[in-house]
Amino acid sequence: MSDLTTESRNDATMHLDEMTIKEILETMNDEDQKVPQEIRKSIPNLTKVIEITTQQFRAGGRIIYMGAGTSGRLGVLDAAECVPTFNTSSDEVIGLIAGGQKAMTMAVEGAEDSAPLAAEDLQHIHLNEKDVVIGIAASGHTPYVIGGLQYANDVGAHTISIACNTDAKISKVANNSIEVNVGPEILTGSTRLKSGTAQKLILNMISTVTMVGVGKVYDNLMVDVKATNQKLIDRSIRIIQDICDISQQQSQQLYKSADQNLKIAIVMHMCDISKVEATKRLEDNNHIIKQAIKN
Repeated sequence: MSDLTTESRNDATMHLDEMTIKEILETMNDEDQKVPQEIRKSIPNLTKVIEITTQQFRAGGRIIYMGAGTSGRLGVLDAAECVPTFNTSSDEVIGLIAGGQKAMTMAVEGAEDSAPLAAEDLQHIHLNEKDVVIGIAASGHTPYVIGGLQYANDVGAHTISIACNTDAKISKVANNSIEVNVGPEILTGSTRLKSGTAQKLILNMISTVTMVGVGKVYDNLMVDVKATNQKLIDRSIRIIQDICDISQQQSQQLYKSADQNLKIAIVMHMCDISKVEATKRLEDNNHIIKQAIKN
């Protein structure tokens, strides 16, 4: 582990405790700017990965993130945020963290070192060959993640790894790998910093672009947003108003007529058809609005 970039010392912060607040902040900012530059190098691999997640999700497969500690928490966070943003169910994008739910707020002793625990977690959700398992580990060596990827391979699921070191162990286990070498952390070994930022940006890319690909976006608007509060209801009405070029009052009425389903409301108006007809058109066109309107 001492040979890993994520565990090495950063020359720019060898005397971190002697620096002023301003100096630390400027150094952190300088280091953080390296993250997106490194991620850009992985765009070809990310493209292949998202082609797989889009294809499998469209075919009824699930996206399953697996990780321990910060990596696991970021996977759980991204999965949770897909629910309101893209109206996915909690069973379509899943975040698994070593040690379970309580590991979200505190360390669970030994959990990340247990490969069998990962297999048990995947068995519990009935992993199948349609699913995509994405193992996340800053070090690239986490046994829980390796165990999960190995079990997923045995089941025949698609496997992807995300690491913040080169030549990572998890890269050798996964069908497709993403390695982003962000360099040593300003605080040695604290992978919640640059490594965590890199993982968050990559997960943003995977989930967002996948959902664009399966028709949950119209232009750059969230047309599958789940309106769980007044803010999201207001946003939904504005989206209908914007796409259909109608008044707010008309948009509200259309939203109500469509039982608060944005996609149905838009197709109803654009094609001048009933809710039943709009629903069928969407079903016949992979729930992609632009295809439903054309066909």
